[in-house]
Amino acid sequence: MTSKLFFVFVLISAPLLSARRIPAPAAAQVPETSATAPDMVISARARRIHDSAIIIDTHADTPQRFLDEGFDIGSTDPADTGHISLDKARRGNLGAEFFSIWVDPATNQGRFARHTFDLIDSVYQQAARHPDRMMMAFSPADIERAHREHKLAALMGIEGGHSMENDMHLLRDYYRLGVRYMTLSWSNTNEWADSSGDIDEAEVQHHNGLTDFGKEVVREMNRLGMMVDISHVADKTFWDALATTQAPIIASHSSARALVDAARNMTDEMLRAVSKNGGVVQVNFYSGFDDANFRKAMEAQAQDQAAAMQKYMDQLKADGKPVNYVEVDRIEREWMAKIPRPPFKSLIDHIDHIAKVAGIDHVGLGSDFDGVSGATPQGIDSAADLPKITQALVDRGYSAEDIRKILGGNLMRVFREVERVSHEMQAQVATPIQAGCRGRLSATGWQEMMDPAVVQCNVAGLPIATVHLARSIHA
Repeated sequence: MTSKLFFVFVLISAPLLSARRIPAPAAAQVPETSATAPDMVISARARRIHDSAIIIDTHADTPQRFLDEGFDIGSTDPADTGHISLDKARRGNLGAEFFSIWVDPATNQGRFARHTFDLIDSVYQQAARHPDRMMMAFSPADIERAHREHKLAALMGIEGGHSMENDMHLLRDYYRLGVRYMTLSWSNTNEWADSSGDIDEAEVQHHNGLTDFGKEVVREMNRLGMMVDISHVADKTFWDALATTQAPIIASHSSARALVDAARNMTDEMLRAVSKNGGVVQVNFYSGFDDANFRKAMEAQAQDQAAAMQKYMDQLKADGKPVNYVEVDRIEREWMAKIPRPPFKSLIDHIDHIAKVAGIDHVGLGSDFDGVSGATPQGIDSAADLPKITQALVDRGYSAEDIRKILGGNLMRVFREVERVSHEMQAQVATPIQAGCRGRLSATGWQEMMDPAVVQCNVAGLPIATVHLARSIHA
């Protein structure tokens, strides 16, 4: 699996360690009480609530495993340490997963789009391999249909605007292929959006938020019906996106900065702004964003960890070998395992805080499963453990209705509103080309598709995406 932590350490470890003295690693955590222990018992009431909900997770990096490991989501291997499989999803009643399409910018220079297509294809391949248990989904209606058919709804979100290579055509192609959100930046600032991951790096060219082109990207995402994701972005980028968007935004995998001072987390002011916008913040399960003691210990070992990983990478380069991401993840898991896992309540505290500050209608789940080298709180080892979150919320006095909102209802509301805004924008703006070419391509008109006149004028049709996609892949 491609783990992303090493690349984050490369970006942040030097300025982080030089800026201030890092405290010593935190002491081992005190075992949790029975109410939140990893082996907690799920009550009958919590089970009823959990089983009645459509549970949606907006971020899992499992496509890296599909592509780099040849991992089969239908695996029943008891030794598998991954967070997501069909069996684990079924045990946790996970109804819909947004699989992250993340392209490492360091090792894919010159082929961001090609690798993006490879990752998208890997998700489709898994769905095709398990049609009785998994289906591709592109809308709230599809998620509901998958739920009725007892299948995992597979959706996709692009993690990092660099995947579109500054080309609106590619953005539209990604939408046509099923991508339903895009994170404006990953930990790297791209040509049009500043990232929180390198915002303090003087050698990186920044833009003071979004460029004019970046704002056009947001507007085009609104028009397409693609959710605007502000996880990872710099604070100014967040505010620019909020001022530009006509639809609710999401933070696909972020937590609360008031509880853990990480730039990837959101301030209370941001949480209230998302609430006003009608959006939703999907809480990240990564211990480095959810627990202050874990983060301090992680920062304390960051320099040594980055050096160890760089030594490994340099050796591969010297040997003329490609980066072995399976091995990278194994090494990173060893480093993460040096730090005691934080208590389960750390995760629930973030859900609770965001619900109180932004409101119950503006919080959900964005696990970051399979992307954090196993660094999740005690009791969260895979998607099978999702019922523990429901139990914890019951224990804190949340109603069944509010729990169902957190588990997926809030995301569904935002998804529907993004669709509504898209339909409204498309109805208001019809270009002369579009208006003059309606109906010229029949549903089965594959031969017509090859007519240049038809191809040129059907700018919003799937056949055009097919033609452009083939050109993009083979360019």
